[in-house]
Amino acid sequence: MSEVKYSGTGAGGGHICIIPFPACGHILPLMDLTHQLLLRGLTVTIMVTPKNLSYLNPLLALHSPNVKPLVFPFPSHPSLPHGVEQMQDLPISFLPHIVNALGKLYHPLVQWFRAQQSPSVAILSDIVLSSWTVNLASHLNIPNICFVPFNVAAVYFWISTPSFLLPFYREAFTMSMQSQGLVFNSFKELEGTKLGLIKEKFAKHYRVWGVGPLPPVKVGDEGLNERGGATSIPPDQVISWLDSCKVDKSVVYIGFGTQITLTKHQMKAVASALEESGVSFIWAVKEPMKRAEDGDDDQSLIPHGFEDRVKGQGLVIKGWVPQLTILKHRAVGSYFTHCGWNSALEAIVAGVLLLAWPMQADHFQITRLLADEVGAAIRVCKGLRSVPDATILARIFVESTNVGQPQRVRAMELQKTALNAIKEGGSSYQALDKVAEELTSFGCNRTEMMKTIRSSL
Repeated sequence: MSEVKYSGTGAGGGHICIIPFPACGHILPLMDLTHQLLLRGLTVTIMVTPKNLSYLNPLLALHSPNVKPLVFPFPSHPSLPHGVEQMQDLPISFLPHIVNALGKLYHPLVQWFRAQQSPSVAILSDIVLSSWTVNLASHLNIPNICFVPFNVAAVYFWISTPSFLLPFYREAFTMSMQSQGLVFNSFKELEGTKLGLIKEKFAKHYRVWGVGPLPPVKVGDEGLNERGGATSIPPDQVISWLDSCKVDKSVVYIGFGTQITLTKHQMKAVASALEESGVSFIWAVKEPMKRAEDGDDDQSLIPHGFEDRVKGQGLVIKGWVPQLTILKHRAVGSYFTHCGWNSALEAIVAGVLLLAWPMQADHFQITRLLADEVGAAIRVCKGLRSVPDATILARIFVESTNVGQPQRVRAMELQKTALNAIKEGGSSYQALDKVAEELTSFGCNRTEMMKTIRSSL
């Protein structure tokens, strides 16, 4: 392995090492959590590989020198395409291979820790990496806290019924229960019951915190652009188009996150529904993956002539979109989504009605929570390969612009609850304080231990 790039830190008791999983839905909220910990006085080192270093840019701009990157070359793996370093380029079935590849950094990390005069006093890592990060922390004799980017209900279901999990995931979630704490990007008022059950039934340490919805890191007006990438329409043009929409809550936003690409049949159904409905819309179309599954070479293929036929009715954006800015705009009223947890939280914060098409992973538990239990979402269809009926979907699009719809009212109520949770004095704000205090205490305990050892020599 080639030389590791690192800018050392002279941190004291509050220095922690953060190990993210390289997928947008994982690394971005963990960077948001890191931002909150830095605001509370901790110092951090973040382990990344070269192609994921840009995710640190907002933190480096805001918090240098209290945050430092630790850059390792991405380890090779026989099942991964050459040059791929994150999940955005691959189907979800490749996740275990990414984890196993990163697991090869175990010994280089041990060597790095041992070479530091003031090494980190704890590891904060993504839960899907627990199959090796929990052992790494134990080997180094420091605590490991797991960050959980999934919703609490899904995690409770998975650890309660491990037979539903593939062996790799089963190992990761089992190992996470041996960590010194679990930090969820959720909030007590939404999932407090399940948080309590995990604490009582599985987490022997009883350290379980709900700290969400985590506010995004933002550096001036360009903060959100820092999180983006190549796009077919500049963000300022997108906002100008939204500003031109005269009716509030009249625009349907369509997007399926960074991990989902639609088949040509699914794309045709969505396009047909938009044409038939006549609603104003923004459609975020993900770039095709580098390695498609099931022989689908026509993923993310926009039907021929569609963009010309809907000119003036909506925008089709290929590549990255300023999603949170779009959702918060007064003109946007509903969001047709896969119901990934980060997307769902952004919609909750924006007070936008969710039109749910759950496809994989925790999407089904999230939809059950928000549609069936909370009543802030509408089920549309389900399944990764299902194709919605265009006529039914068109009707749902039209109905979703109705400001008096009960689910919309509930979504706006949930927005207030979420914003109260993250403001000063709210449940998530207080939980963040406790996480920071816990991590700081690890440093204080280690400092006292070192003083005792030195005095005995």
